[in-house]
Amino acid sequence: MLHKFRTGQSVRIVNGFPFRNAATGLYEVVRQLPFAEGDYQYRIKSGREQYERVVKESEIESPVGSS
Repeated sequence: MLHKFRTGQSVRIVNGFPFRNAATGLYEVVRQLPFAEGDYQYRIKSGREQYERVVKESEIESPVGSS
């Protein structure tokens, strides 16, 4: 199995995941991380935040209308 998202790809956090103080809008995949805890993980970064977040693949999705 491979990562669903590529480095540099735009993603958004799936509705329903309670990330405290998470910026709305798009995030960029900064790095693909290893498979852990039953899911691939990623480092993502919003232009509205000064730091990166680590999320599971099931917690992010492609933005609507992108290919």
